[in-house]
Amino acid sequence: MFYRLSRVDDSGWVPTYFLAALGAGGLSVSFFMWLMFWLPHPGAPVPLFEDAVAALAEGGLLIKLAVLGAWAGVALFSALHIHLLVWNLRRYARFRSTPAYHELRNSNSETQLLAGPLTVAMSINVGFILGLTFVPGLWSVVEWLFPLALLAFVLVGYWALALLRDFWGRVLVGGGFDCVRNNNLGQLMPAFASAMIAVGLAAPAAMSQNTVTVAFSLVLSSFFMVLAFIIGGIQVVLGFRAMLEQGADPSTAPSLWIVVPILTTLSITLLRQTHGLHGHFESGAGGVEALTMLMFFLCAQLVFGLLGWVVLSRYGYFSRFVTGTEKSAGAYALVCPGVALTVMVHFFINAGLVGFGALERFSAGYWALTVIALVLQGVTIWLVIRLNRLHFGGADHA
Repeated sequence: MFYRLSRVDDSGWVPTYFLAALGAGGLSVSFFMWLMFWLPHPGAPVPLFEDAVAALAEGGLLIKLAVLGAWAGVALFSALHIHLLVWNLRRYARFRSTPAYHELRNSNSETQLLAGPLTVAMSINVGFILGLTFVPGLWSVVEWLFPLALLAFVLVGYWALALLRDFWGRVLVGGGFDCVRNNNLGQLMPAFASAMIAVGLAAPAAMSQNTVTVAFSLVLSSFFMVLAFIIGGIQVVLGFRAMLEQGADPSTAPSLWIVVPILTTLSITLLRQTHGLHGHFESGAGGVEALTMLMFFLCAQLVFGLLGWVVLSRYGYFSRFVTGTEKSAGAYALVCPGVALTVMVHFFINAGLVGFGALERFSAGYWALTVIALVLQGVTIWLVIRLNRLHFGGADHA
């Protein structure tokens, strides 16, 4: 999976390649779900290095295998994420001095630049997961880390807002947005970036014991969550209107699935906010029913998943750009829905069904549903390997 990345020259690089790094980071999160929901962690709301060590010493064979598998998955895909992130940032720096960049800034595709802050926001999440998974004693200093994490996400949010300012300022004042060529859901990239920033900003609300930190977390995450909902609502309507008139653009058809990861990040944001509201501002204050919310969001994901599958299948997208030899950076948009559904199923089972007593933890029914998440995870891993080999592999792979 690790390549020298020399097969994509500067002229072939586009911001959508950031999604390659994003997908790898998402897979590291999917392996952390094993620790999150299968290990006891009574001392903290999230599993720590000490909890995993205790499970290795005292747990059964399956638990030990789960810990070792989670450690390997988190480490491997975090390393791949960093590898691809550094490569993309270098290419992006060179891309900014090319005519193609200035052409991009005056087209519908300007919003694809939001893939940058989207991926960097994921990097902060990956860094936190690496700390929880491999750093002993992290929880003793975590209250000092939360303000730093909030600051980091705010800086990424400022980058995203600056890009949105330029885009919306240009098209709302001077016009020029080509509605005919908007026959996809690629314009949801800003909503995805906003949702990723929101879920990161909401983390201290669920984990911090400091009321001031929780308050800042709630306010900041709410801003970006609302921004994601507003942009998402506008662009879904505009995108579907253009697709109904022109038909979906075959090269950007995977954008139909971008709604899936957006809904996963927003649902986790709401769960984290609810935990903070219940813990610091009296039980039930502004909360949502976790099971109902997760159920509605999961059903919405399935609707968009089925719709996207119909379009992608009729265009023969998978045989062309996944198992075939044609290359499109947009194919990496297929990774995010796989990761998002994997994580969503874990949350629906554990925070939803188990949390509300509808399902017994580690029962036969529990594992029957969990297999769905594991299969999705396996398919997504295969997809990442396949796409990386197609785009970056060959004779000059490392």
